[in-house]
Formats: sequence, C-alpha cells, structure tokens
Amino acid sequence: MVPDNSTWTLSYYHHNNTVTPPFLQDMKTTPKPAACEQLHIAVEVFLILGIISLLENIMVITAIVKNKNLHSPMYFFVCSLAVADMLVSVSNAWESIIIYLLNNRQLVVEEHFIRQMDNVFDSMICISVVASMCSLLAIAVDRYVTIFYALRYHNIMTVKRAGCIIGGIWTFCIGCGIVFIIYSETTPVIICLVSMFFAMLLIMASLYSHMFMLARSHVKRIAALPGYNSIHQRASMKGAITLTILLGIFIVCWAPFFLHLILMKSCPRNLYCVCFMSHFNMYLILIMCNAVIDPLIYAFRSQEMRKTFKEIICCYNKINLNCKYFAHKPGV
Repeated sequence: MVPDNSTWTLSYYHHNNTVTPPFLQDMKTTPKPAACEQLHIAVEVFLILGIISLLENIMVITAIVKNKNLHSPMYFFVCSLAVADMLVSVSNAWESIIIYLLNNRQLVVEEHFIRQMDNVFDSMICISVVASMCSLLAIAVDRYVTIFYALRYHNIMTVKRAGCIIGGIWTFCIGCGIVFIIYSETTPVIICLVSMFFAMLLIMASLYSHMFMLARSHVKRIAALPGYNSIHQRASMKGAITLTILLGIFIVCWAPFFLHLILMKSCPRNLYCVCFMSHFNMYLILIMCNAVIDPLIYAFRSQEMRKTFKEIICCYNKINLNCKYFAHKPGV
C-alpha cells in the first residue's frame, strides 16, 4: 500500500537500496517543480505523536473500563475506535524507528525481511482504517437507534450485542489485514480499501440525513408518550453531534491518504499526481493527528469522561489517595 516515493517507509528504503525498477526510473527522471520535492519529516515527530496517541488512547480505554457509568454500547464502540487509533499511531511510529535504525546502519537485515516488515506495518494500517470505519459506523447506528427507538433502545442495543458487534468488527479487520499481506502487490486490494472508505461515507451520510431531518419531529411525537425522558433524548442528540465531529475529523485526516492511493493507481506518472504523492509523509502525520485528536473530542464532549480522566491522573500522581471512579451520576 505504501508508495515507493514516501520518505519514511520501509518500501522506500527497500527500493532505494536495490536496483531501481524501470517504473521508478521514469518517475525519478520526470522534472518536478520545487513545491513537489520530497517532504522530509523528522522521525522524532512520528515518535512524539505515536507516544502521545498511545498515552491518550490508553487513558480513554482505562476510563471506560474503570467507570461503570461508561459501560454502555456507545462507549464500548468508542473503546474500539481508541484501539484502532492506537494501532495506527504505534505502527507508524514503530516503522519510523525501524527506518531510522536502517538508515544509520544500526540495524542490518535481509532485503526480503524488510519487505515482510513493510507488509506487516501496511497491514496494521489497513486493519486500523477498517476498524475505525466500522467503529464509527457502529457508533452511528447506536445513535440512530437511541434517537428513533429510545423506548426500546436497551432491548435492541444490549451490552452483549455490542460485544458481539465489536468482536465481529475486529475479526473482519484482522481478516482484511491477512488478505492484504497475501495480496499486497495487487491493485484490487487498494480498490477494495478505497471502495470501503466511500461506501462507509455513503452509509453514514444516509444515516445522518435521516437522523437530523426527522429528529425534531420525532422528539415532539415521543415527548407525549409515558416514560419519556427528555434528559435521555438530549443526551442522545449530544452523542450524535459528538459522532459528527469524530466523523468530520476522520474524513479530514484520512481523505488525503485515500486520494493518494487513488492517484497512485490511476495516474502514477502524471506530474501533478506525483507532486501530490510527494507529500505522503504529511498524510501519515494527519492520520496520526486523528488518533491524537479523537481522545480530546471525547474529553471535550463528555463530562463523565472528563471527570474520569481527572481521577486517573489524580490517582496516578497520588495527589488524592481517596480517588474514586464511581462517584458520578451517569453522563454523556
């Protein structure tokens, strides 16, 4: 998946330490404007972002596990998304470290092993993006059920069912990663991944259109029914808005990467396409930024999550030995 003209990829290292194939020779002899020169980003940037993302998402997972008020299907799907974010950041950071060691001759391995490592890292990115898309879709469906089937929500979306969905998501994602390793050199794999991205966007757009167009009228209708909880309904809408923010950040951070894949297969020798692809490192940074931003969105949008974060930090620093996780009222 990772193109040969990206600076911090094992495939780039592999190709620049072996015989250059004719296709790459054509690209190297193609004149490029100054703006299309390779974008070099220090390995320390990848490492720092990877560490920040790892710590943040570990905190998210810890908060959801420790706080019983967060033991709901939506937050379990958020936990799945946090694992996906953590995976992509750690894989990118680890790959950057390997490249640094190879470039400085501190690590010497066989060329075929470099290619295998590259396939593994690319597979981890594949697993991560598919898991992120599926987790976002699961959150969207959960919010949809919460808004339009509020009185039956706890019967429809049980914790057990959410666990089965998450298990299915990760089984599917691992399967995609294995398929990617086996068929990493084939175009259909890239086409399939890009198609999944746009299919997810289409499904999410359909859900959102229906959700926000009919939400107001549905709220008025259900408000007249016995057992209606206006606080629960407002919380459901707040969760839907949080999901909107998460999806928007996901699209902004991942779209350049998918556009890169499209151009890599559709116009690899076009000067403008080559120019866009020369900034591949920046697209990897955007992906890692997505993993850093998501936990901040959880903290900003959820008072319960924010309180739990404070308690985790408080207990870690041993400032308050009587720190409790379960002293809150349920919140969204």
